[in-house]
Amino acid sequence: MTFVTRLTLQSGDRAALDGIVEDIKATAERKGAALKGPHSHPPERLSVPQSCRLHADDDRRFSSWDYTVFTRELEIHGHDNLARNIASQNFPDSVHIEAEVEQIRGAGRGN
Repeated sequence: MTFVTRLTLQSGDRAALDGIVEDIKATAERKGAALKGPHSHPPERLSVPQSCRLHADDDRRFSSWDYTVFTRELEIHGHDNLARNIASQNFPDSVHIEAEVEQIRGAGRGN
């Protein structure tokens, strides 16, 4: 059985995100891991309204807070320890990481 670990990294800081992705790629190459990606998603523009006061009857607002989120996806095939080590690293607060693990069964094998 093989495990595929899909890492999704998101950040508003594109330079920090790309630096971490490059570090992950270099580590995977050094360890000889099969790595797919990084796959870049289109930047997502978000806008958050900001109230001037906490009173529900006060409609005054500041200008909206607009920001961009950049997303990169990587897949590590096999190399479970490497994937676990990468996913458990201490990343900067500006970078969010999610890890999804999928178990792949070989073709022609019974249960």
